[in-house]
Amino acid sequence: MSKRFSDLGISATLLQSLNDLNIVTPTAIQEQAIPLLLANENDLVGLAKTGTGKTAAFGLPILQLIDSSKPVIQAVILVPTRELGHQVFKNLEAFAQKTPEISIAATCGGIPIKPQIERLSQPTHILVATPGRLIDLLQRKALSLKETQFLVLDEADEMVSVLKESLDEIVAELPKKHRTYLFSATMPGTIKQLIQNYLHKNVVQISAETETLTNPGIDHQYIVVDPIEKLEFLMHFLNSREGERGIIFCKTKAAVNKLAKNLAINRFSSGALHGSLTQGIRDRIMEQFREGHIKILVATDLAARGIDVKDIAYVVHYHLPDTYENYVHRSGRTARAGARGLALTVIQPEEEIEIADFEQELGIQFKVFAKPSTSSIEDNNTLLWAKQIFKTKPNHELDAELKTKIKTVFHHLTKDELIEKILAHHLLNNKNQPTEKPEKKQKRKN
Repeated sequence: MSKRFSDLGISATLLQSLNDLNIVTPTAIQEQAIPLLLANENDLVGLAKTGTGKTAAFGLPILQLIDSSKPVIQAVILVPTRELGHQVFKNLEAFAQKTPEISIAATCGGIPIKPQIERLSQPTHILVATPGRLIDLLQRKALSLKETQFLVLDEADEMVSVLKESLDEIVAELPKKHRTYLFSATMPGTIKQLIQNYLHKNVVQISAETETLTNPGIDHQYIVVDPIEKLEFLMHFLNSREGERGIIFCKTKAAVNKLAKNLAINRFSSGALHGSLTQGIRDRIMEQFREGHIKILVATDLAARGIDVKDIAYVVHYHLPDTYENYVHRSGRTARAGARGLALTVIQPEEEIEIADFEQELGIQFKVFAKPSTSSIEDNNTLLWAKQIFKTKPNHELDAELKTKIKTVFHHLTKDELIEKILAHHLLNNKNQPTEKPEKKQKRKN
């Protein structure tokens, strides 16, 4: 029989909040981590794939251990991106809805620092932060970590490089006796080095549901296309999944912008997400995606961290990721909370040899995605052309006399006859759409 949160030692007040949120049964990582963190005796490393509830695994015990009578920062949760910081902050606030005396704040980069400084002048118990912004605030003497008991490194594998540069400075501000909790979906060698350098020797390591590093609910498929076919195939695929929500991953910001522009030209309901966008724009795009106003998100790896949106039916790896860990994180955006999803990788012929490496490294198996026929692609391009016409706004500035003359040319045709003639003219004069140039091949990182 599955355990309940009450069996793990969670307080009655927090149980009420979980009940209101319809969170009843702990996940495997929560079942293992919560009792250990409530005991507050050791540092902890938790390894679990994305979408398994790591935020509650560390968030619930920390909320329970906070002494609300002390108006000081008692827990710091470091996250790699603004989006993940916002998600963690919202989750903690939801868990703490019955304990309003606990004050939670979020301070992430990319948004004005002055309001954050003003917020931190008020009592704060839990701080969610990106490393760079936290160091900036420390240097400005805008906060103190002298009484902080808990340091959480959430999605640590996604911020290894920044942690290597900043963790010394952050840890130096903490009291000598503090607990460090590291949570990650993968455990590359760089993370093992962090554990050795910053966690106590008696650190407890737990892992949950990691027989394969990726979610077993994800169907991994790949298709081999020539560079000139890539965009046309993608648009064919997207039309076949019309109405479903999905994320397309590109390697660079420039590639995201270029692909998003092509999708917009072809009237796909899409938006772009990358680190160079302002926080306001990123928040608006994410809200539109979350609410279903746009169906397709084109994103870089880092920008998409923290995206926890229900019913993402598919993820497309438009470019192979640079690391196996990034494949895990990208694919983990789909098949969340027990659902199933598709992770489709679009590769060029010379990249097909790498599929076996991904299978061996991640313990997964790829199926070949059936390549659409030439006639099917051509039909899809014609359908896209028709949608462009349908969604084109009329030009009311055209000369009225010219409009009358043109109407006279077509006036004797029925609607069906007019469509037939326009379609025939289009097919006769159809030109290939611009295609992306193949990117320079990069060596895979382990």
